[in-house]
Amino acid sequence: MTQQLPRRSTLPRKPISSEELASRQQQRLELAARCRVIFDRLRPSLIEAHHNWYIAIDPDTQEYIIDPTFDGVTKKVLEAYGYSHEPKLTMFRLNDTGCCGKI
Repeated sequence: MTQQLPRRSTLPRKPISSEELASRQQQRLELAARCRVIFDRLRPSLIEAHHNWYIAIDPDTQEYIIDPTFDGVTKKVLEAYGYSHEPKLTMFRLNDTGCCGKI
């Protein structure tokens, strides 16, 4: 005798208007600009001891979370802030450019 799993249907996602997408993009850009100012101020003091570590910055409190791995800093952010659809932090890498990835 085989057991059947209950049938589940996935609901289609609500489409996001172009105005909402533009608003979200603008919000992310403004957050990144505020965090970049703090990052540029913190980088000289942290780069020697923590070169190539990841740093997530909260521009409202000017607090930051730092870890040598991307997964580590992500877990710390989730523990501290929880999951939200609203961006609250920007992540950088403590190197000469602040970029986290390769292009």
